[in-house]
Amino acid sequence: MKLAVVGTGYVGLVTGTCFAETGNQVICVDIDVKKVEKLNNGIVPIYEPGLDTLFHRNVAEGRLKFTTNLAEGIKDAQVIFLALPTPPGENGSADLKYILKVADDLGLILENYAVVVDKSTVPVGTAEKVHERIAKNAKVDFDVVSNPEFLREGVAVEDFMKPDRVVIGTQSARAKKVMEKLYAPLVRQGNPVIFMDERSAEMSKYAANSFLAMKITFMNEIANLCELVGANVDDIRRGIGTDSRIGKRFLFAGIGYGGSCFPKDVQALARTSEEFNYDFKILKSVMEVNEDQKTKLMPAVSAYFDGDLTGKTIAIWGLAFKPYTDDIREAPALYNIEALLKMGAKVVAYDPEAMENVKTMTEVGGKITFAHTPYAGLDDADALMIMTEWPIFRTPDFDKMNTLLKNKVIFDGRNLYELDQMRELGYTYYSIGREVVK
Repeated sequence: MKLAVVGTGYVGLVTGTCFAETGNQVICVDIDVKKVEKLNNGIVPIYEPGLDTLFHRNVAEGRLKFTTNLAEGIKDAQVIFLALPTPPGENGSADLKYILKVADDLGLILENYAVVVDKSTVPVGTAEKVHERIAKNAKVDFDVVSNPEFLREGVAVEDFMKPDRVVIGTQSARAKKVMEKLYAPLVRQGNPVIFMDERSAEMSKYAANSFLAMKITFMNEIANLCELVGANVDDIRRGIGTDSRIGKRFLFAGIGYGGSCFPKDVQALARTSEEFNYDFKILKSVMEVNEDQKTKLMPAVSAYFDGDLTGKTIAIWGLAFKPYTDDIREAPALYNIEALLKMGAKVVAYDPEAMENVKTMTEVGGKITFAHTPYAGLDDADALMIMTEWPIFRTPDFDKMNTLLKNKVIFDGRNLYELDQMRELGYTYYSIGREVVK
């Protein structure tokens, strides 16, 4: 099939590349001239495991192309994906200006029937708005479908090629046939393609992400209570995670969720509920708890240094909001770095992938030092804070660390180490939802 993908951000680039991998002819469209030049020169602008290989193969074989010209990109396309940003507006609702602008443009240039697919995460009712904007000027038939993405950064290629499920919102029999054909290669093992109306599909994405955010937040609340009653949140996680009704995933306590999806989607769903005069109390609590959780370790850091961090050097391991990505949007590490700087501390940070992105941030990038290895950041540091659970941090050379750190103290926001191990090594060790090792 001939496909167009409008927008080459995280979702758009993964979508276009993976559909090309299943044999489709894909043209990706973006208004960013420099970005398109890089893509045409073989430069992948995001870090996502496995994407490079698929990208270069499909570009080389002519199935994946890039352009800044919308009319050129959608010419003869049977399916047009809209994978455009929907950033939070001032009131927390998703801003649809980019999607609706493209919808206006599509109405003027569509030359043949096409299925226009909302791939971006959008509020309930967006498909209707997109249809209305296209229809104002369209001279040919078209359908608008909601097909939310459920990609996890770090495993997005695997998620796309082997989806747990595909959710498609349409009431058009013609569009349904097109979408069934398109997704057939990806669901050969029997994973479901779930058809529903457009509004239910739009709500499904917000409901899924908000539920997972709530699950994470619930465990963080349990962890906070564990610290008061003397329980161990890791034991509790194992104790409840084996219950098939609960499941093992998203039960790890830590310093809160971040990234491009959970914060934005929870906020947008809460805003939608307000628009319909519904008081979604759980979502309000989730947002409030998560905001506080991001800097959960800062009181312990302050107390350890008797309230005075002036001139102290704090090493930070991890800047991305999660491992296997360079995404720093809403990353807890950034909140902790800002707090440390306000308290007069110096910060030396290391992350395998995200340092370049942090360097471009005016609020933080020019005010901290970046280390070329995890251990280089520890040299003469007064303490270590762990913000992201990258695998390379799980089994470090503690003997080497002992020779570098001024104080054998670790503030671990991801509970990477066992308490007994820290006792044997003689560390002062703060984690989340567990006793402090001193």
